[in-house]
Amino acid sequence: MLIWILIIAVSVLLDQVSKLLVYGFLDREESLYLIKGVLRFTYVENNGAAFGMLGDHRWVFMILSTVGIVAVFAYLWKFRPSSKLACTALAFIIGGGIGNMIDRVRLGYVIDFIDFCAFPKVWMWVFNIADSFVCVGAGMLIFYLILDIIKEAKQEKLKKAGASAAESSDNTPEQGDGSDE
Repeated sequence: MLIWILIIAVSVLLDQVSKLLVYGFLDREESLYLIKGVLRFTYVENNGAAFGMLGDHRWVFMILSTVGIVAVFAYLWKFRPSSKLACTALAFIIGGGIGNMIDRVRLGYVIDFIDFCAFPKVWMWVFNIADSFVCVGAGMLIFYLILDIIKEAKQEKLKKAGASAAESSDNTPEQGDGSDE
């Protein structure tokens, strides 16, 4: 369990340090191009959910986020899935949730700054490291669940094939040695 707590702590730390740097070096709505026309850091104060959706509902997000973080952490703590992929995914989601929760409690908004500007008509959201951890964690969890479904389907298929083979061998008449006694 210690490794998952460490992953949570590191993800929160990366998120908070990156936000402090952006807050310290960029003015509100100011942009710093990293790759001209593709990627920039743009300081945005986000009052909404992920990617700025549903702004000005801070308390709703704080309550839902807290319930979600506690529920995912309780699941990780109590059930400790045997899959490292699933545990890492859950730790990423928890860490990202905590990172944004710290901003909501401390500042009243979330600092966003990662701005892909290459496709302005398709992608117009500014996000942060915490959002990245939540999204990557969710993607990893979906990937794990797909792998698990495939694994279960293969096991079920093998079980059915084994049952069919056993059933057909039970119905085969025994052949004698050909001698009449």
